Amino acid sequence: MERGPSSDPAIRAEAIRRGLAEAWGAMGASWGVAPAIARVHIYLMARGQPLTEREVREALGLSHRAASLALDAAIRWGVVERVEEPRRVGRRGPAGTAYASVGDHFRWFSRVIEHRKALEGDPIIDVLERTAADATAAAAQYPADTELADLRDWLATFLWFVRLFNRAIGLVPVLEPAELEHLLDLLAKVPDDTILRLVRLLGQLPDEDVLSLIGALSKLSPPAARRSIKLMAGVVRTVGR
Repeated sequence: MERGPSSDPAIRAEAIRRGLAEAWGAMGASWGVAPAIARVHIYLMARGQPLTEREVREALGLSHRAASLALDAAIRWGVVERVEEPRRVGRRGPAGTAYASVGDHFRWFSRVIEHRKALEGDPIIDVLERTAADATAAAAQYPADTELADLRDWLATFLWFVRLFNRAIGLVPVLEPAELEHLLDLLAKVPDDTILRLVRLLGQLPDEDVLSLIGALSKLSPPAARRSIKLMAGVVRTVGR
């Protein structure tokens, strides 16, 4: 009977983890993350236990400097934490330093979003605000110049778009991981066509009506909100017949 690459399950598992780390590191570059950081993070996640710097670098074939830099960067990103080295049989003395990935996927994901927002989103808005102010001032100085007027208007529209997107992204880290998980899990249970119909329906309703409803619901207690939703669901079913 022909066997796979290895008959040792532990060796096979480690090969799978290392292969994943290589692929994740290659994709990390397209996300703006250094490959070594991405490799270290996914490897620690896949191992599911604290590892020393030496264990990490030997597993991934990194130099001491590269592993240390990657681990420090992963800690700054909030996806890896320093912990006490697990006791090894026969070892004496104080425990050393080990590293473990943040186990809650929604927690480390929120930290990545927060880090990226601070690193990229907020600075982009600062640049656009200064540029838009310069364009506004120039257009006011030369009111007859259509090119400056068009540039001012385009920058204002683009700044509005980036602010909108940055605010939406910024809400993710504010949510507790359990809240984010529940929200995304709830969304996953709604069929795509239902979501699309709802989005199109909201686009045809007056903004003030939608905002008023959302604002009113947000102020209700959970029991009152549940009763209100049941009541609205009944009304909607009746009206929709």
